[in-house]
Amino acid sequence: MQAEDDDAPPSWRQRPKPIGFEIAYRLDGDTLEIDSTRKVDRVRLAAVEQVRFLYAPSNVTAKSFRTQLRLSDGKSITFGNLSWRSLTDIERDDPRYHAFVTALSATISRANPRARFVAGKPFPLWLALAIVGGLSLVMLAFFSLSAFRSGASTAGWLGIVLGAASFWQVWPMVRLNRPRELANGEVPGELVPGGKPN
Repeated sequence: MQAEDDDAPPSWRQRPKPIGFEIAYRLDGDTLEIDSTRKVDRVRLAAVEQVRFLYAPSNVTAKSFRTQLRLSDGKSITFGNLSWRSLTDIERDDPRYHAFVTALSATISRANPRARFVAGKPFPLWLALAIVGGLSLVMLAFFSLSAFRSGASTAGWLGIVLGAASFWQVWPMVRLNRPRELANGEVPGELVPGGKPN
């Protein structure tokens, strides 16, 4: 999303909404500088208590991922791998996103060795998602079976198509957002795209 010198501090730029300002994140030693155009905040990375990596698909794309920092004062900072260029155009630069998140995670790990690194949603939210998703698929299967038994094959096939589409959307959300603890400084490749393949 931006051309940079190799010697420049790791940085990331994102326009998180179709309408609004671009936000620039830049590492400056053990500090994260956040420039939202209107103001510049400086966050000490020693104050980061938790780093969470999430799969966060939107109604526009299924390739959306987020990194969330929770600070000791209760505030949080969230940014993602997608940037809006216009009302209809989204830009991705996964390799640069991965490089920035990796450098940020390493710096947080050094600044606060007690910081927790976690992947996925909190367990209650993930469990609710899994249950609701599973029940929806069971209901669609029951609907299709009932339709076929009553001779309404068109409705039955419609239920199968809807069930397949639902599974295609719900399964990645359940699988990728499974809550799990990570090693200090670890960056999960499935939730931070753009890393080099093994």
